[in-house]
Amino acid sequence: MPSGLQNIFDVPELKRKIGFTFLIVVIYRIGGHITTPGIDLIRLTEWFGQQQNTLFGLMDMFVGGGLSRATIFALGIMPYISSSIIFQLLPPVFPYFEKLQKEGEEGRKKITQYTRYGTVVLAFIQSVGIATWLQSLGAVSMTNLWLFRVSTVVTLTTGAVLVMWLGEQITERGIGNGMSLLIFFGIVDRFPGAIFQSIEMLRNDVIGPIPMLLLVVVMIAVVAGVIVMTLGTRKIPIQIPKRMVGRKVMGGQQTHLPLRINSAGVMPIIFAQSIIIVPGTLGGLIAPGSWLEGVARMFSPQTNTYAFFYTIMIIFFTYFYTAVIFNPVDLAENFKRQGGFIPGIRPGARTAEYIDRVLTRITLPGALFLAAIAVLPMYMIRLINVPFYFGGTSLLICVGVALDTIQQMESHLLMRHYDGFMKKTRVPGRRMM
Repeated sequence: MPSGLQNIFDVPELKRKIGFTFLIVVIYRIGGHITTPGIDLIRLTEWFGQQQNTLFGLMDMFVGGGLSRATIFALGIMPYISSSIIFQLLPPVFPYFEKLQKEGEEGRKKITQYTRYGTVVLAFIQSVGIATWLQSLGAVSMTNLWLFRVSTVVTLTTGAVLVMWLGEQITERGIGNGMSLLIFFGIVDRFPGAIFQSIEMLRNDVIGPIPMLLLVVVMIAVVAGVIVMTLGTRKIPIQIPKRMVGRKVMGGQQTHLPLRINSAGVMPIIFAQSIIIVPGTLGGLIAPGSWLEGVARMFSPQTNTYAFFYTIMIIFFTYFYTAVIFNPVDLAENFKRQGGFIPGIRPGARTAEYIDRVLTRITLPGALFLAAIAVLPMYMIRLINVPFYFGGTSLLICVGVALDTIQQMESHLLMRHYDGFMKKTRVPGRRMM
C-alpha cells in the first residue's frame, strides 16, 4: 500500500486530478457550513433532533447535514440527482428521449443539458417549499417575511446550481464521479462524530465492551459483503464469428457479457425509503389524535411492519429499476447486428429471453442482500443500542463510490506503467524480447 500511494504521487496527471478534486471538496464543505441569512438555528436544530427517521432526516443525510443547518448548500446535489433519475426513466415512455439515447455523444449532450435545466427547475421548487416550511416552523429571525422568502429561494437555488457545477468539474477535471463524491463526503463528514459518540458511550458504560466488539465485527462483515455484492457479476460467454472484410479475416474472438448481481445499485433503497417514511413524516406534521397518527406509529422504524413493507418495496424496486436501465431486447439486437451470439442460444428473441431469464435469477439474491443491508441497522439499534445508523443507503453509497474512485486511480496507474514499459523497451541499439 505505501508503494501504491507513492506511485499515485509519482504520476503528475493523477496527482493534479486528486489535488483538484480535494480543492472542490473543500469548497463544497465550506459552503455546507455557511448559514442562509435570516435563520433561527436554535429552533431548527431542536426540531431536527426529532426527525432522524423521517423524510427530512433522509434528505439531511444526503446533503451532509446542510438542511439541518439551513446552509447555502442545503439542497446539495439532490435536485441534480432527482433530475437525472427523471430523465433516466423518460426514454422507455417517450420515443424522443429514447432516440436521443441512441444518437451517441450528441444525444447524451442534449440529455445532459435537459438534466441541467431540470435541476434549476427542481431547485427553485424545492427552495420555495423550504422557505415556506421554515416560516411555518418558526425558524425565521427576519421581520420582513417576503424578503426572507426571496433571499432564501435565490440563495438555495444558486447554491444547488453551484453544487451541480462543482460536481461536473470533478467529473471532467478530477478523479471519480463528481456527483457521487459530493454525496460520499457529505456522509463521511458525520463519521468522526459517530466515532466520538461511541467512545463516550463506552466510557460511560452505556454500551458494554462485548456489544461494542460485536458491533465492530458486524460492521467489518457488512462492508466485506457489500464489496463482494457490488463487484459480483455473472459472465455470459459471447462468440463473435470470423468474417471477410476485403482480403482480411476479421473477428473470431470470444468475449463475455458481465451482468452485475446488483445492477440497480443503491436506487431501490432510496426509492423504498422515500416512500415508506412518508407516513412517519406526515404523522409528525399533523395534529395528534387523527387516524394518520396511528398509521405513522404502525410504520415507525422500530416496528416489524415497517421492516416487512420496507423489504418488499426494496425487492420490487430492485427488479423495477433493473428493468428500466437494462433492456435485453436491445442487447440481443446489437449482438445480432454484429454477428455475435451466445453459444447454444439462437440469435434474436431467444437470446433476449435467455439474458432476461439469467438477469431475473441473479437479481433475486442482489435484492435480498439490499433488503438485509437496509433492515439490519434497525435491529442493531434495537438489540445492541447502536449510537448511529450504520448500513443501508449511506453504506452502499460510500462503498460504491470508494470502489469506483479506486478503480479509476488504478486505471491511471496501469496506463502510466504501460507507457513507461514501452518506452524502456524501445531503446535504440537494444533488441526487443
